[in-house]
Amino acid sequence: MKNQLKGLQERLGYSFKDVALLEAALTHSSYANENRKSNAGSNERLEFLGDSVLGMTVASLIFESQPDLPEGRMTRLRAELVCEKSLAALSAKLGIGECILLGRGEEKGGGRARPSILADAVEAVLAAIYLDGGFVPVEKLIKEHLSPGGARPEPENSDHKTTLQELVQEKSGRVISYHITGESGPDHRKSFAVEVRLNGDLIGRGEGKSKKEVEQEAARSALDKLKRSADR
Repeated sequence: MKNQLKGLQERLGYSFKDVALLEAALTHSSYANENRKSNAGSNERLEFLGDSVLGMTVASLIFESQPDLPEGRMTRLRAELVCEKSLAALSAKLGIGECILLGRGEEKGGGRARPSILADAVEAVLAAIYLDGGFVPVEKLIKEHLSPGGARPEPENSDHKTTLQELVQEKSGRVISYHITGESGPDHRKSFAVEVRLNGDLIGRGEGKSKKEVEQEAARSALDKLKRSADR
């Protein structure tokens, strides 16, 4: 494991002062559950922090590198860069998957190649880097490997609502509904918050300057959540 961690740090371009943080970031809950006597904690708390660190860093880089993009398209570009597919690809590129500590059952079930596990591990590793060295090395890593400056925002006419509706209708008895949960700002510059629910259960949220835009964003986040659930 020591050699694996050394190699991973070389690929990350960052050397940890506290390697225990990196080890924690690579410990899946299945391993922690099977090794409770060793007090091994899972990477779930780091994943939680890493999600926010990643989102903030990517948002900042998009803002700087895409000066002509309107808010809605910046939001969609950020979602594209931090989605499970993108993070799983980054995990494979950096060889993070081979370093994850998995329980025996998860290992046998192909967990080392499961996109949701790989994406979660990336977020946890980013949190570990942030705690160990701050935002600068995190930004350097994301700039080098996620390339927000060179990424293409998806077309403005992407219809996530229709895609979500078609997916939901594959099984009978499932109903999608959208609910405005908040409005703010003056009439000429209102902001809206929307939730999308599947049979009453919350599956996505969106925020933006028009109801149409936020419903599309909510549908997009719902699609990503449903995909991640299907991959688990």
